[in-house]
Amino acid sequence: MLIDLVTTQLKAKVHWRILAVPQEIRLMDQDLRSIQQARTLLHASTEAQKEFKEFSQEAVDHIVSEMASAGEKNAERLAQMAHDETGFGRIDSKTLKNVFATRTLVDRMQGMKTCGIIRKLEHDTIWEIATPMGVIAALVPSTNPTSTAMYKAIISAKSRCGMVLSPHPRAAKCTAEALRVVAEAAYQAGAPEGLFGCLTEVTLDGTNALLEDPRTDLILATGGSAMVRAAYSKGKPAYGVGSGNVPAYVDRSADLEKASKDLIYGASFDYGTLCSSERSIVADLPIRKKLLEYLQRAGGYLVSDPEKTKLREYIWKNGRLNIDQVGKSPAIIAEGAGFSVPPDTGALIAEVETVGPDEPLSAETLSPILSFFTADGWEAGCERCKEILEFGGIGHTLGLHCSNDRVIEAFALEKPAMRIVVNTVCALGSVGYTNRLFPAMTLGPGTIGGSITSDNISPLHLINIKRLAFETNPIHPGKSIKPILATDSAGKQDTTFSARATQKPWMDEIEARLRARAGNPPSERQKKTNQERFAALAENQHTSRRTIPRDSADTLQPATAIESGLSEADINALIEKFRR
Repeated sequence: MLIDLVTTQLKAKVHWRILAVPQEIRLMDQDLRSIQQARTLLHASTEAQKEFKEFSQEAVDHIVSEMASAGEKNAERLAQMAHDETGFGRIDSKTLKNVFATRTLVDRMQGMKTCGIIRKLEHDTIWEIATPMGVIAALVPSTNPTSTAMYKAIISAKSRCGMVLSPHPRAAKCTAEALRVVAEAAYQAGAPEGLFGCLTEVTLDGTNALLEDPRTDLILATGGSAMVRAAYSKGKPAYGVGSGNVPAYVDRSADLEKASKDLIYGASFDYGTLCSSERSIVADLPIRKKLLEYLQRAGGYLVSDPEKTKLREYIWKNGRLNIDQVGKSPAIIAEGAGFSVPPDTGALIAEVETVGPDEPLSAETLSPILSFFTADGWEAGCERCKEILEFGGIGHTLGLHCSNDRVIEAFALEKPAMRIVVNTVCALGSVGYTNRLFPAMTLGPGTIGGSITSDNISPLHLINIKRLAFETNPIHPGKSIKPILATDSAGKQDTTFSARATQKPWMDEIEARLRARAGNPPSERQKKTNQERFAALAENQHTSRRTIPRDSADTLQPATAIESGLSEADINALIEKFRR
């Protein structure tokens, strides 16, 4: 009976927002309703993706552009919804994240090929063809619900994949609404109905059903370590990205005023809910005092020793992070801890000396709290940053404020962080807002962080690439299309890989030979010879635009110099003919 009801719904193309409405479904326990909804949404997405995978690049790009426009238009409203539902962060920061995850994302994807033949290599002898991975099961955190939902929907659409979201229970309504906004824009732009889905009956059983279903082709998990471990345990291909505990080293060569402004801005952005937000400052000893002065001018509040004790006790309760301080303003956190700070404070700064479980302030708090360490020299600072990364942020992000090239290179080579952002706001630099990293709300920490990728996740991570390869090094002679091969100093063809990889495209070689013969007006006999030679070559080129047969290449040897020479007009006409 239940299967019949679901089938009827799908045939009628009932929108995913109102699935699971029949009385028989409403009478189920919530865990059963959640499991059934996951199955229903997966079925709809799978059927829609079968159609969507045949769409052209032009059609796909139109769809994602309309999705971005809809998300941007609703950015502030969705930010307000996320704040109201979760109680986390700042509306202005969430608005910026929503715009970043839609308009900025799509603008930066201009020209990205994700459909059909996306690239030709080795003088067109290798073709790369994009094929979508299929239907994606995506997990969305409560700290960045609307921006992550729209970002994942857009990169899925760009790669011609379907997607079903499982939101965090604390952010279920705003996540569903964010997806609805971009999904409806996609459908109006021509995407198949049912391509996107979102669980509204959110339970652990329903999420597991979504992740484990045979119709799920890939898992894209953004959230805490437990969520990432669960994603990788399902026996499916998965991209799992987890927490970050981001240190920022400030070298004696840094612009201290700019560094201080960047550090406070990053810690206060959405009140620390981004996993890439600055958590710790490691200051070079000679600039410690000056840096603290600049930090306080920029809006930081340096807590006293008694306040520091209260802060430690408040942010951790019974060995667990206190959720009441997550994404809250410094003033609210201070009040909860039992002291007060000015209402416009950007971040709380606490000087500490150790890293690990015995120092709660050295952990990721998901709030605008900055632990402050001092290290004598960049080598000591380097080691301290490693300690902090290894305490909950391995592989994620590191910030560096420095103008010494040698120090910058040393950090790049030695730090266990997949994103090292220099002289910028860590929170926004790692996601690609203040630099040219790919704009993403999902950041891989690499294998050292328990993930299969160290990249900012893009549509290219959601496609499989097929490769077609033409023979270039035959085992047996015969008729086959071969590229022009490089020749060595003795005029013999060099078939080594390096020679094939570095030779010029064949049209460039033809053009060079033609221009080398230019000079005197050609004779009638030479004109006729040239016409016959290049007519034959044009026929070969028409047969295959990739390469020309070797025997045709041989005909390109310079003719006798007597009466030779082509006018510039003749050369240009011949070149244009071949390029067509």
